[in-house]
Amino acid sequence: MKYKIIGVFIITLLLGNLICIAQPSHLEDYRWTTIDAKGDITARHESSMVLYKKQFYLIGGRGINPVNVFNPKTNTWKAKSKTPIEMHHFQAVAYKDAIYVIAMTGKYPKEKPLAHIWLYYPEKDAWKKGPEIPVERRRGGAGVSIYKDKLYITCGIDFGHTSGTNNSFDSYDLVTGEWKILTKAPHIRDHFSAIIVDDNLYCIGGRNTSFHLPERFSAFFEQTMPFVDVYNFKEEEWHTMKAKLPYPTAAGGLVTLNNKIIYFGGEGDQKLAFNQTQCLDLETGEWIQLAKLNTGRHGGGAVVLNNKIYTAAGSPNKGGGNMSSIEVFSLKNIKKY
Repeated sequence: MKYKIIGVFIITLLLGNLICIAQPSHLEDYRWTTIDAKGDITARHESSMVLYKKQFYLIGGRGINPVNVFNPKTNTWKAKSKTPIEMHHFQAVAYKDAIYVIAMTGKYPKEKPLAHIWLYYPEKDAWKKGPEIPVERRRGGAGVSIYKDKLYITCGIDFGHTSGTNNSFDSYDLVTGEWKILTKAPHIRDHFSAIIVDDNLYCIGGRNTSFHLPERFSAFFEQTMPFVDVYNFKEEEWHTMKAKLPYPTAAGGLVTLNNKIIYFGGEGDQKLAFNQTQCLDLETGEWIQLAKLNTGRHGGGAVVLNNKIYTAAGSPNKGGGNMSSIEVFSLKNIKKY
């Protein structure tokens, strides 16, 4: 009887350890791996990637590019139809049977915001020009998210890389078609993404691209944003978190996993893109550093599927440069029993 009890204890202990290791909360055990992907992908940056029915849709980027679709089961890319016009500097979001895009178009540094919301229908591999955006609310490099059948457009820049970085906040009702101007965010920013966790919208990263010096137009690379601004939908109020982003960058990847927000990569005033992976614990309000990307990147895309984080495309350098690689952030060396 004594040996049976000890045996049960040992088995329970081993199983307990396995369960503990397999929990997605242990992000410190995650590592980035470059996937040996197959198929057809167009290298790009200033693009976006969206999860739709367990596949990843890589859309846009400078130039006119095809939509590339990644199947994580087979690690294979497929090329779909090209965008009807050039669209870049945007955060695409999926809603029902379509992917929504609010973007810029044109060449650096005088890009222009698109006059319409564009919709891509994955099932049909078809594009459609959507509702017109009010002239004074058009911008690119904004954070775009969906909450209860409404698109929320946060901050952005009006005129490419020249001027108009703002803290505007708008909603577009996807059911009624109503556009509404909301309370401005605490800080101006562009080249960033927004994310919603529960009833809160988080603005993380970005910069003030409107900042220029007479002798140095590109001084904006130094103007990255460390502040995390949060909008509570129930209270309809903004506040700024005490904990600042440790490595503030622009155009980094942004996802949520297990009540944590993970921000990685991005662009700043250094030659190469950042490779840091930064994790905000929403329970403690503190940042911790996780394993670094294999290759720093900015202006790509990021999605979460099955407790794994994927990022693809982007630029490895400050400014331009196109990538086609895809990395996954996941637990390593877990045995199956």
